[in-house]
Amino acid sequence: MAKESNQKLKLMRLMQIMLKQTDDEHSLTMKQILTELQRYGISAERKSIYTDIEALRLYGIDIIGEKRNKTYHYHVGAREFELAELKLLVDAVQSSKFITEKKSKKLIKKLEGFLSRYDAKKLQRQVYVSGRIKTINENIYYNVDMIHEAIGSNVKIKFKYFNWDVNKNMAFHHNGEDFCISPWGLLWDDENYYLIGYDSLAGIMKHYRVDKMLNLNLTTDKREGRQHFREYDMAIYTKKHFGMFDGKEERVKIAFENRFAGVVIDRFGKDVTMRKIDEEHFVVAVSEQFLGWIFALGGGARIVGPENVVERMREQIRMEREMYG
Repeated sequence: MAKESNQKLKLMRLMQIMLKQTDDEHSLTMKQILTELQRYGISAERKSIYTDIEALRLYGIDIIGEKRNKTYHYHVGAREFELAELKLLVDAVQSSKFITEKKSKKLIKKLEGFLSRYDAKKLQRQVYVSGRIKTINENIYYNVDMIHEAIGSNVKIKFKYFNWDVNKNMAFHHNGEDFCISPWGLLWDDENYYLIGYDSLAGIMKHYRVDKMLNLNLTTDKREGRQHFREYDMAIYTKKHFGMFDGKEERVKIAFENRFAGVVIDRFGKDVTMRKIDEEHFVVAVSEQFLGWIFALGGGARIVGPENVVERMREQIRMEREMYG
């Protein structure tokens, strides 16, 4: 009976053998294929393997047969993902702060399944990137999925929200009480996932770091804030809020030296309005959440208005001077 069951799996085992043990640089002869099938307790005749290979081709597996020295060698050519594409995906997974180290390894292992065992080793060499900060919240992977489910089901979510204190302990907001939010979208900014949701009590749209949510659950209450979200441009919001900090939104004019044109476009995109004020400078009007970014540009950028923001910058400079003597 067991032998009969093995025979029923012949086509699937053949596909597995071809996908895992062959690629553009490694192939198997018919004799080797029969030997590999024997390892699974499957006996077969050459004629039946020719038929099975043709069936796999019709299924979509790109099995190529090449004649070398009077012997045919078979390998899988084009695959669903190219090695270069998977390397990019692996690097994205490995470098993403919002995916834990444990989950990163699991995801990368699954990505290796799209390659032969030989190319999978090349992929593994991409994995070991040291010194990258990773989140420690194992639930984030499922939080993202649950938020999408809540949006699709048009219901609110509940969760506890925390930050870290000086002792590296979780400090919960609202004294540990649940947040009840209507989820409307997810943003990925500065290597972090953010929930964009409507807070019914405050009557405004807010954002929350997904990796700082715990005990997230769907409710049976219908979402609120649809009109607020319709008036809400996610792309513009992301550009306005550097690092997603809360704060009053205000338009600010900044004068830049011409050499910073590329920096400004990288930060705000090509749609940003850049007005020439003289032969060496241009001015840009942006939102006000960016004092630290202006500091980083040194003397090449200067806030020119409004006056209350200029004064805030002066105060920040005074504080820095006092801090460093």
